[in-house]
Amino acid sequence: MPTFCRHNRFIQNCPICREPEPPRRPARPAGARSTAAPSRRARASATGVKVRRVARAADDGYRNALVPGLRSSADAQRLAEEVAFAAGRLADLADAPGGLYAEAASEPDREEGLWLATLIAVLGPLTSDDPFAGVRAARVRWADRSTPSLDGVPLGPRAGAPDAAGAERGLDAYRAWAERAGGQGAALLGAPGWTPERRFDRAYERLGALPGLARPARYDLLVTLGRLGLADVRPDALHFADGDDASLAARRVFGIADRFLLERRASDLAEACDVPLEALDLALANFGSERGRITQGASADAADPAAEDRAAAALGV
Repeated sequence: MPTFCRHNRFIQNCPICREPEPPRRPARPAGARSTAAPSRRARASATGVKVRRVARAADDGYRNALVPGLRSSADAQRLAEEVAFAAGRLADLADAPGGLYAEAASEPDREEGLWLATLIAVLGPLTSDDPFAGVRAARVRWADRSTPSLDGVPLGPRAGAPDAAGAERGLDAYRAWAERAGGQGAALLGAPGWTPERRFDRAYERLGALPGLARPARYDLLVTLGRLGLADVRPDALHFADGDDASLAARRVFGIADRFLLERRASDLAEACDVPLEALDLALANFGSERGRITQGASADAADPAAEDRAAAALGV
């Protein structure tokens, strides 16, 4: 007998609640030669588009409605570990920030704290023993009314721009935007009566109009400002885009590209794991990374063991 899901649809017709269908491989006529690989190479060469292939563990029969794109228990376990690390980083930012994050949080002048957090986000923490080396080398104060020269300054894996010139343009544009609004606080916080969620959304949208602030940098900037107590902002979505690390990994994990459904499935996963929704940003980015874990300024042992247990239980591994 047909049953309804929690979205008031027949469960077999609901793109969120229905059981994922096993992949189908079309039969190839006898003697036919495969032309898929050459045609893909030809298209990539003609358009200049590079296709990134992320290694996947072998299909071992794993299936979970929370992550319909995963087919391996090893991948699910790795995702649980990345959720735990990202959740631990957020907790540390709120309770015991390290490095330049601590300096930003403790700045007596909030404008200086906001500016330092912006420098960290745009340049990006390095994945090294000194994640803030680049920021420290380039740092200038907000009161100096100038932006730093980034010539020779290394950028982190989640920097706001792909190169130093782009990051410089971004900082110039950010300073001009904030000064027109009467300061960074006024530019970022908006009207006094806004909720933290609306304030986050509006600031995210406004920052998106500036160069040098790609999705990973501006999302992490606003999350960090909220965690450090520098701004009363809180996300209620992940704001997935098209080509950044977390958004691409989300399509793989959740088995779909539609942004509305990606947000819904991400929210369901965060709720099931009992972690902040924003933790999935770094967790997904690291899950899809081929270069090792991006620590984003956190210590290597920042993972929250309790969060890993909850995530593993939710994912059934």
